[in-house]
Amino acid sequence: NPPKKKKKKRMGYKSHFLTAMGGLVAIPLILSEGLCLQHDLLTQSHLISTIFFVSGICTLLQVLFGVRLPIIQGGTFTFLTPTLAMLSLPSWKCPAWTQNATLVNASSPEFIQVWQTRMREVQGTIIVASCFQIFVGFSGLIGFLMRFIGPLTIAPTITLVALPLFESAGDMAGQHWGVAFMTIFFIVLFSQYLKDVAVPLPSYQRAEKCHFSPIYLFQIFPVLLGLSLSWLLCYVLTVASVLPAAPAAYGHLARTDTRGAVLAQAPWFRLPYPGQWGRPTVSLAGIFGMLAGVISSMLESVGDYYACARLCGAPSPPQHAISRGIGVEGIGCLLAGAWGTGSGTTSYSENVGALGITKVGSRVVIIAGACAMLLSGIFGKVGAMLASIPIPVIGGMFLVMFGVITAVGISNLQYTDMNSSRNIFIFGFSLFAGLTIPNWANKNSTLLETGIMQLDQVILVLLTTGMFVGGLLGFILDNTIPGTQEERGLLAWKQSHEGGMESSQLVSKVYDLPFGIGTKYCNVSWFHYLPACPKRLPCDNRMNELKAAGQKNSLKASLERNSETGDDTRI
Repeated sequence: NPPKKKKKKRMGYKSHFLTAMGGLVAIPLILSEGLCLQHDLLTQSHLISTIFFVSGICTLLQVLFGVRLPIIQGGTFTFLTPTLAMLSLPSWKCPAWTQNATLVNASSPEFIQVWQTRMREVQGTIIVASCFQIFVGFSGLIGFLMRFIGPLTIAPTITLVALPLFESAGDMAGQHWGVAFMTIFFIVLFSQYLKDVAVPLPSYQRAEKCHFSPIYLFQIFPVLLGLSLSWLLCYVLTVASVLPAAPAAYGHLARTDTRGAVLAQAPWFRLPYPGQWGRPTVSLAGIFGMLAGVISSMLESVGDYYACARLCGAPSPPQHAISRGIGVEGIGCLLAGAWGTGSGTTSYSENVGALGITKVGSRVVIIAGACAMLLSGIFGKVGAMLASIPIPVIGGMFLVMFGVITAVGISNLQYTDMNSSRNIFIFGFSLFAGLTIPNWANKNSTLLETGIMQLDQVILVLLTTGMFVGGLLGFILDNTIPGTQEERGLLAWKQSHEGGMESSQLVSKVYDLPFGIGTKYCNVSWFHYLPACPKRLPCDNRMNELKAAGQKNSLKASLERNSETGDDTRI
């Protein structure tokens, strides 16, 4: 029924946009502490608007020219750990006066110089690290790397993305534990207990006129609904003067009027542009740390591609589509660095899950969602509204979100034989070392000094990045300690990422480049030998030969007819 399909598409793009909102808002709010922006809500709102705008651009690039699956691109948490490790270096620690709200003048040149120099350093490292991802993607090296990277490397790496953020989540939630637990309660209630409850909502279709359609709102928007309800209750408690008005009192930051002034300060329209924070700078220490985030992001995205194809009913992505998707994600990280979002971009696993709920696997839906992100990035009031969320509400969301990311990392162990003492040792040691070594390095940085400042910074950033330490140990141990392919989980991992024997026509229809690129245009022989371009199949070559032979026979027959009739027309 066409009207029903159209309604599903409208619901689909809204669900994808709103599902991605939680992750997009979280990254700038976490980075604000490392960038010395805790007390500058207007700049935080600009960062939120920028990450929305760039995510919209990257999503359009991925859907049209990347892997070509209906998958949302957004800021990645894998870049947060190395970024915060770099900003914790002695040379980048925030001055003491920036921690005091009474001493901060957000419009003063001194304060602007403090946070923009740090942002430019983050931008430069992201830009350089993204070049590595572009090379790995478009050169086809991602397929080669996946031979050596298995679940025992991925599990500690992804797990250590979220575990080091427990302090940020605890500090925010600790501003008022009652409000934080209320947020957690709502999110858990909607996502776990009410996920199978359909809410009848009024709708109109030409065929069925006015009627009620069952929509699984709690399953699609658990985080958004939880945040909204907690935010509303905080407003009620603020109006009723239940929450303390004194700035030094416990629970003051749960009031909605402590951060609400940014709504009046933010402009209605603001267009983010590359280099808006100044010319990016680069340091060797930041680049090495950021490469760990790039590799983790690539591994996560490959799994998302296969999951997205499975939920959409599409054939498994061929190697050229995966390579192209990783390459385009690298371009997205390059754009994120140029615009200054403070993070790179990656495929959003949350939106892949939303595909299974909405049952709408359409590129048009994702393109509509990307356009909604672009508009949200241009409307300054949207970023300001999201920046005004009370701190304990954000802390409650972080406790749930980071817990889920940790569990996703551990879930990769399902492919391995966890009855094996070998695997238990590798995962346990890698995870524990990924927590212990960064903690020790942070407290004893003077013992790591070699006398060469650049080398000292590289060593300190790498050793304080838990995902690098745990991932590297897991990679080395998994590839050196003897173990069978089945024991290591490589066989089950490979089988889960393999599809059926789909026809080449179907694969071509889904994953070939758009607008006739490679078929009607740029149809040269060398084009099909590029790792990120569709391969010309033998049957395609045979069809071209038959087509050429047919044209030759047609030309010969036309000449014969002309000679018989005496027509001198030259063809």
